Amino acid sequence: MNRSPGAPAGATPMMAQYLAIKEAHSDCLLFYRMGDFYELFFDDAVAASAALDITLTRRGRHDGADIPMCGVPVHAADSYLARLIRKGFKVAVCEQLEDPAAARKRGPKALVKRDAVRVVTAGTLTEDTLLDARANNYLAAVARAGEGWAVAWLDVSTGEVAAEPVAATELAATLARLAPGEVLISESLAAEAARGALGEASGTVTRLPAAQFDSTAATRRLGALYGVATLEAFGAFGRAEVAALGALVEYVALTQKGRLPRLARPRRIARGAVMVIDAATRRNLELTATLSGERTGSLLGVIDRTVSGAGGRLLAARLAAPLTDPVRIGRRLDAVSFFVAEADLREAVRAELKRTPDVERALARLTLGRGGPRDLAAVREALDAAGRLRALLPEGEAPVAAMLNDLGEHAALRDRLARALRPDPPPSARDGGFIAPGFAPELDELVGLRDESRRLIAALQQRYRADTGIGSLKVRHNNVLGYFVEVTPVNADKLGEGFVHRQTLAGAVRFTTVELGELEQRIVTAADRALALERTLFDELVAAVGEHAGSIARTARALARLDLAAALATLAVEANYVRPRVDASLAFAVSAGRHPVVERLAAPEGGFVANDCTLSEDARLWLVTGPNMAGKSTFLRQNALIAILAQMGSFVPAAAAHIGVVDRLFSRVGAADDLARGRSTFIVEMVETAAILNQAGPRALVILDEIGRGTATYDGLSIAWATVEQLHEVNRARALFATHYHELTALAAKLPALALRTMRVKEWRGEVVFLYEVAPGAADRSYGIHVARLAGLPAAVIARAEAVLEALESEEPGGPAARLADDLPLFTSARPEPRRPSALEAALAEVRPDELSPRQALELVYRLKTLADDNT
Repeated sequence: MNRSPGAPAGATPMMAQYLAIKEAHSDCLLFYRMGDFYELFFDDAVAASAALDITLTRRGRHDGADIPMCGVPVHAADSYLARLIRKGFKVAVCEQLEDPAAARKRGPKALVKRDAVRVVTAGTLTEDTLLDARANNYLAAVARAGEGWAVAWLDVSTGEVAAEPVAATELAATLARLAPGEVLISESLAAEAARGALGEASGTVTRLPAAQFDSTAATRRLGALYGVATLEAFGAFGRAEVAALGALVEYVALTQKGRLPRLARPRRIARGAVMVIDAATRRNLELTATLSGERTGSLLGVIDRTVSGAGGRLLAARLAAPLTDPVRIGRRLDAVSFFVAEADLREAVRAELKRTPDVERALARLTLGRGGPRDLAAVREALDAAGRLRALLPEGEAPVAAMLNDLGEHAALRDRLARALRPDPPPSARDGGFIAPGFAPELDELVGLRDESRRLIAALQQRYRADTGIGSLKVRHNNVLGYFVEVTPVNADKLGEGFVHRQTLAGAVRFTTVELGELEQRIVTAADRALALERTLFDELVAAVGEHAGSIARTARALARLDLAAALATLAVEANYVRPRVDASLAFAVSAGRHPVVERLAAPEGGFVANDCTLSEDARLWLVTGPNMAGKSTFLRQNALIAILAQMGSFVPAAAAHIGVVDRLFSRVGAADDLARGRSTFIVEMVETAAILNQAGPRALVILDEIGRGTATYDGLSIAWATVEQLHEVNRARALFATHYHELTALAAKLPALALRTMRVKEWRGEVVFLYEVAPGAADRSYGIHVARLAGLPAAVIARAEAVLEALESEEPGGPAARLADDLPLFTSARPEPRRPSALEAALAEVRPDELSPRQALELVYRLKTLADDNT
């Protein structure tokens, strides 16, 4: 296979140019611009043709072998880039830096100047066609300084920048929260990454030299970027946080070839400021995607009522990172409450926001030099919308005061953009046609010449005919003479002074005039001059937007916050959600709680059955029993989701809710094989359970479903038993523990904060009816055979299962299962002693009915009656 070697002495100039650029970007596929195509050569062509399913061809020879080649059209490059990035490639985009005509002026064999203008990676995308409008695309960096760890992240497409100190054990959970498109690590951390410290939720992992994570160099780099001598003004950043931030900025500068987007000042997220939710819990609860990877059916998909991309991104970010500060949560809830109460205003705000373009991403493209006229129009329309929203929102209302202030004024910039841009400009500035008439008189004149040349020539021809009296006079054009006046030979002498002879033909004589020459010069150059002037005006408008980038970004964030507050209020009204009470207590009291997704998408006929859940100091651990399909898993999940919604600042699906802040949320509600890592269902279950027992504290909320079901009965029961004891005695967390091991209910006698709850069922005429209600007590049966019947198992199998179950349930004390339990001292105290028969039962056992006389039978009846009365 041909690779991309250095250019040998015999290489063509173009191939030498290609190889030099490729050598500087050896870890990327190189999109090499040739006219209307991006071409790829050597191994790049082989890899790209396979990834994109396009034809691999050959072009020329190098080192005695054919050169593999494939290409993609420039106008459709974004779609191909998206596919390559999704497959894990990086792409260096090499553009022509001059017009080929300019190269030809240097000589017929002169090479067009080319160079890479950017490197496209999973974490540095800016084009709308490559991004999800409703999700952030984070570039994250993980750094370690001494014993301290940190994660920093930024979104090139919006300018958001933040950093957070983390414990080594929290790296995976933090990255799961961010779901970055790309993660940067130093070579020195490669071993930790290989051991799984980054978890499973991170995107492409890019290793960089350790020098790019030097905190001292990072301090200088960040100081220069933000124009400050110290970062202390932004927060008390530690060395690891600074190192991670510096690596991000350096990497963006490298990929964007020195041109940085507008980056907001970095926010510092303090440890413990957001609820810690690990990757397994996020996956189990289906917060942003279902287990099959779909948005529809997830919590995010059900609650999203936002009408803008920025609002959708903010919703996803808040759902991923619920707060732990009751004061900040309260402020978010205040804004939702305001819009719940102001229905007309809410709808007016949403109608305005629905028409507002995504100014956050437009601003990022403009500051990167990658924007177009439509991005300028997006800024114009967003600022106009902000002005109208300022007029709608009332002054002096605390819940919206900050948003109202951040909307800003921007009157001068709004006016300039309104006058400068056409109503619907083209996406690219390359071909012009976006400056509105009347904004630049010189441009209007040039455009007039360019667009009205035929009319001008026709008018001049008409005037010449009138002046000379020659009705057949014509003004024509060819590529040799340009514009000229043409008359028949008979009329040539009738032309007066001012007509200069150019050419005589058999049937025509051609002339020019000073006026025609000047007009021709103006017409010929008008198009080029108009395009050049439009580009100059475009650059001036981009510069003007850049001068206000900070305030425009604040406006964009205010628009997103307004959208989210109004959207959550709409959700609350439509779905009958209530405002939760969130404080610093350890309370967890939900009245008539509902599962937001099940209620919306798959509620049983007759509506969703709401249930209470009160985890108090004397009942902080609920042991929930009941049959399959009775609603245990739904009940567990809904309470976890209610806690998340409350702490992200949303109303919740309940009649009332009091949530003491949850600092960590753990969920183990089902597992599957992890075949890629060689792990069975049971080991996955045990790994997730271990994480809970090692990390959960009194402020945590834990939901566990069917611990121990992946192994043999007594193994599983032992593990479940010990897990309940650990949660109660050591972790002391608020927890819901669902199980089919009815033996665990015996723990209620020795664990004072353990409460027994069961899913109610009703047996009616041989059928089992699931009531989906949670009630005090414990289930005595699992009704598994009934569920098997509903699932469609053959009748013979069902009959046999019932017979086996009857035999097992009638097993006398001392049978095989009982003898096995004797080998597990753990169960000795839990298993009830064999019950001795009562006096009544003993008397009945002694009766021989065939041997009784009538009198003896009568006496027996009286004796049994007496024994029965004694028992009562």
